[in-house]
Amino acid sequence: MDAISLGVGVLVGVILLVVFVLLFVLSRLFRKVEQGKALIVSRMRKVDVTFTGQVVLPVLHKAEIMDISVKTIEISRTGRDGLICQDNIRADIRISFFVRVNKTTEDVIKVAQAIGTARASDKATLQELFNAKFSEALKTVGKQLDFTDLYTKRDEFRDRIIAVIGTDLNGYSLEDAAIDYLEQTPLSQLDASNILDAQGIRKITELTAIEHVRTNEFQRTEEKEITRQNVDAREAILELERRQADAEIKQRREIETVRAKEEAETAKVVEEERLRAQGAFLRTEEQLGVQRENQAREVAVAAKNRERVIAVESERIEKDRQLEVIARERETQLSRIAADKEVETEKRDIAEVVRERVAVDRTVAEQEESIKRLRMVEEAERTRQAVVIAAEAEAQERLVKDIKAAEAAEAAAVHHAAEQVTLAEARVKTADLDARAKLRLAEGVQAEAAAPGLAAVQVREKEADAIEKSGLAEAHATEARLRAQAEGTRAQALADAEAIGGKLKAEAAGLTEKAAAMAALDDASRGHEEYRLRLQAEKEVRLAGLDVQRQVAEAQATVVAAGLENADINIVGGDSVFFDRLVSSISMGKGVDAFVENSATARTLAKPWLDGSSDFTADLTRMLGSVGTADVRDLTVSALLMKLMRGGGASAGPLAELLSQAERLGLSDLPLTALAGAAAGVPAARANGSAAAGRQA
Repeated sequence: MDAISLGVGVLVGVILLVVFVLLFVLSRLFRKVEQGKALIVSRMRKVDVTFTGQVVLPVLHKAEIMDISVKTIEISRTGRDGLICQDNIRADIRISFFVRVNKTTEDVIKVAQAIGTARASDKATLQELFNAKFSEALKTVGKQLDFTDLYTKRDEFRDRIIAVIGTDLNGYSLEDAAIDYLEQTPLSQLDASNILDAQGIRKITELTAIEHVRTNEFQRTEEKEITRQNVDAREAILELERRQADAEIKQRREIETVRAKEEAETAKVVEEERLRAQGAFLRTEEQLGVQRENQAREVAVAAKNRERVIAVESERIEKDRQLEVIARERETQLSRIAADKEVETEKRDIAEVVRERVAVDRTVAEQEESIKRLRMVEEAERTRQAVVIAAEAEAQERLVKDIKAAEAAEAAAVHHAAEQVTLAEARVKTADLDARAKLRLAEGVQAEAAAPGLAAVQVREKEADAIEKSGLAEAHATEARLRAQAEGTRAQALADAEAIGGKLKAEAAGLTEKAAAMAALDDASRGHEEYRLRLQAEKEVRLAGLDVQRQVAEAQATVVAAGLENADINIVGGDSVFFDRLVSSISMGKGVDAFVENSATARTLAKPWLDGSSDFTADLTRMLGSVGTADVRDLTVSALLMKLMRGGGASAGPLAELLSQAERLGLSDLPLTALAGAAAGVPAARANGSAAAGRQA
């Protein structure tokens, strides 16, 4: 037993010794790594990288420390090597780049294999590796910005440099960049033979010259303003000194006056103050007595209030004690009732859960039956809809064919009927113009016969009325005849349209076959055929329109020829100008005639001129003697009458009535030139036996 114990003890001792030795060896072989560094362990078949620590075995492992902390690379460009900006101004710049090895296993191994662990964090090595790349990025970005933008857009300048360089640099990463120094390169260090420096020198000289001029301008302005302010200040000081002297003299005079007044007032105030003091003493004694009485009364009232408060508080305490007893009894009863209520609630909840479970089972069964029934109904509905859709498609196809054929027939019939109606309306307009021409002829005969005298005029007027009525009757008859013809033509056209519609419906089958043949054609042939049919239809429509316009023009020409058969007319202007002026003159003449015939005032005013006892031209010349030609040309009828009325005289009343009549007939805003042309045209037409036109100027 002792031998066994001894063996176990020896075994335990050996194990402890081995463990201690292993721990000692591990503590000696374990390599820890500081922050900012990486441990690279080269094994037999691979390379391990750790940033915390690892066991390194002698002979078998090779351990190397790499510094991966941030390093600074400084790029400086000054003098003739300065940075060229977009505006060709050279800048002295010093910028610092912050570079470090990426804290990843792959990047650390890549840098170690490419450069070596010792040179990876050496500033000289980093400067040699990245100087060219960073300088090129600096020149690239600097050429994209003006010199002033390097100051105002420093963040953008830095961000652009970082963007051009990139953050991944073969294992290294660019953390940030800082612009340490930035100034314009002195002119003395620029090369005048360099075209870029020459342009920069010119721009710098130009800008500095402008700024020097502005600085000098501000300095001269400052001197002028200072001198002006000094003069103003001196003037103000002298003025203030004068005012001060005046004020001092005035003050001394006022002081003497005030002193005398104050002495009198002082004596008066002394007496008043003494009187006021005596009154205040008496009022104080009175108030002290009142306050003593009030104090005694308040002491008595306070004693009574204290007794009343003590009684009230005693009663309130007793009442609170009784309320607390009642509240405790009430809480006991409420607790008992609440316990009974909770028991009943639990029983009711259990029953409710059982009932809900039964209802859920029933609902599930009903929903399963509904789903089965819905599937069967939906299947039958889909079958029915498929049959209905196929039938509707077939019926719709037949309906579209019938509708297209009917629409084509209807369009052709409507076009033919519209053509016939247009021709009938043209004939109606021709008859209407014939009637108007005869009416104007009658009016011309009446005007021509008005010269011999009033009796003959009345006789001729009756005859003209008869002729007018005859012409109107004839015109109405012609119009009725033409309307009847138009109705007959319209009925015939509708009948023809119905016949054509039947014919076209009969041809619908042929058109359908033709459409099928068109559909069988290729796109090019079908497009050509459609274009040919469209051109033919447009040609027929335009020919029909031109024929209708021709007939209307012939009818208008016939009417105008009949109306102007005996007129002596000088034509000035084109066809449209002549016709428009002719119609305007006729309308103006008829308006003036109607105005004179329907207005007693106008006939009274114009009676001397109508019976020949006075000369209208001489009177008008006398009245307008003070008015120039340009004034007359620009005047209207209302302006002329108002000007004549302001002249006064016996004619002011009739002129006012004439102005009201002109406003009623809408002639007040008519220019005198138009009125003179119309008045000259109507007598000329009457003298030549014409019915509707005057001489055109």
